[in-house]
Amino acid sequence: MNTLVHGAFDQGKGILRLAPNWVPRSFCVPGRRIKLHPDDYYALGGERGGIDERWFSSTTPADNGPLTAPHEGLSWVVYKDGARTERLLLRDAVEELKGQLIGDRLWDEYGGWPVYSKFFDNQNPLPHHVHHRQEHASQVGQRGKAEAYYFPPQVNNHGGTFPYTFFGFEPGTTREQVLECLRNFARGDNRITALSRAYRLVPGTGWDVPAGVIHAPGSLCTYEPQEASDVFSMFQSLVADQVVPAELFWKDIPPDKVGDHDHMFELLDWEANVDPHFVANRFMAPRPVRPVAEMEGEGYVENWVCYRSSAFSAKELTVMPGRTAVIRDGAAYGTIVMQGHGRMGAWGIEAPALIRFGQLTHDEFYVSEAAAREGVTIVNDSHSDPLVMLKHFGPDNPDLQLGT
Repeated sequence: MNTLVHGAFDQGKGILRLAPNWVPRSFCVPGRRIKLHPDDYYALGGERGGIDERWFSSTTPADNGPLTAPHEGLSWVVYKDGARTERLLLRDAVEELKGQLIGDRLWDEYGGWPVYSKFFDNQNPLPHHVHHRQEHASQVGQRGKAEAYYFPPQVNNHGGTFPYTFFGFEPGTTREQVLECLRNFARGDNRITALSRAYRLVPGTGWDVPAGVIHAPGSLCTYEPQEASDVFSMFQSLVADQVVPAELFWKDIPPDKVGDHDHMFELLDWEANVDPHFVANRFMAPRPVRPVAEMEGEGYVENWVCYRSSAFSAKELTVMPGRTAVIRDGAAYGTIVMQGHGRMGAWGIEAPALIRFGQLTHDEFYVSEAAAREGVTIVNDSHSDPLVMLKHFGPDNPDLQLGT
């Protein structure tokens, strides 16, 4: 028995405290909105690139090439035993506690926590790229990856250089047009976004992005629930003045398929990419989980912010100043405090204004299924500031009725 795991679980009465989990990307420029200290965005060195992501409740390692650190992308549980502070991987806690932590349903079906969420915080847009569906990801020993976006107002004090995202292709685009762009990848600007459409990003809203849908995320700071995978292939060869390396085009492709542009085209879910009703089917405005008047009477408001996928879901919870609310959920979840301070169960919680690289915080937690079902008591200790939290859940959330 792992005594540290059980000690941490008991200390939080079924709620684990997590440490900040920073991830660099060599091809990105940080947007500097994720509360990391200005001196620390290149804390891992220039060759690793800037830190523009923070991963939440992750048991998924980051795939950042040969320089990737052994535990990069993996979340750590924080356990205090008197004056001694210990850390242990959330992945190890899941393996030890199994259904006691993530719920028997998820453990029996997946044998682990099959999702994570993150902040993506880039100053510039990303290249048009695609995350593989399961049939293609399995060819390289990975999982397929659907994801969703929500743009929290608290971390979007500026929009970056291009707060618009390209999704899919214009209806009427042909296979040959796309293949021509793919064949031109190594020739400079392959102009693949000329076949697409950009949508302005609005804080407080979001988008659903199934695996196989090409997308070029814009420069808002984004909260991204997603399946537990870091699989992708870049399809755009030039973004502004930045050349995208060819190895990112052929990333996560079987060796015998490298050079096969027809195989690359097959990564795309074609019908989803040319959907003439893309906005109606993929845009997400917040949806109350219950009648708003009822929630306000109990001191809080909670909205679904990611709700179009069965692979994951997410909520935004706001507890009013000076109020206490008991929040019940039917499944385990990871959570990040976005604004305010107070208490959650046994823990004091707060949204820090600034975080040093390596510093521990009280803004990120993992709530076990049993604790979620029993109900988590959340107290807002502020007289004026709302207490705001984002929560992401695993597949087939029993509380969610998928909507269109």
